[in-house]
Amino acid sequence: KESNGPTNSYAAISQVDRLQSEPESIRKWREEQKERLEQLDANSRKQEAEWKEKAIKELEEWYARQDEKLQKTKASNRAAEEAFVNDAEDVFPGTEWERVAQLCDFNPKSSKQAKDVSRMRSVLISLKQAPLVR
Repeated sequence: KESNGPTNSYAAISQVDRLQSEPESIRKWREEQKERLEQLDANSRKQEAEWKEKAIKELEEWYARQDEKLQKTKASNRAAEEAFVNDAEDVFPGTEWERVAQLCDFNPKSSKQAKDVSRMRSVLISLKQAPLVR
């Protein structure tokens, strides 16, 4: 079988002929370019490894901070629950609305809710001032 171009068996020979026939300056440039690219690849691998180490370290620090915040939150919640339970045990007749008032935030400026709770607030305040008679 004959073909117009070089076959696979002759491809290596034609490439060697091409490398031998190219000028010295082009061969030198090709070798320098190959070295430069290898150096850039090595630098990028090194930089990638540094970034990975930095990311791992930052992630560990973030987890440590999150764990610390979680422990603080747990401690404050336990203290608040203990105080709430202690207050719940001190039940006296006629102090129901005072206990409700302690649990509710009646300051409209500090409310972080998006809903309008002004009517409920006014109802609770009026009930605190004039409790229902049974």
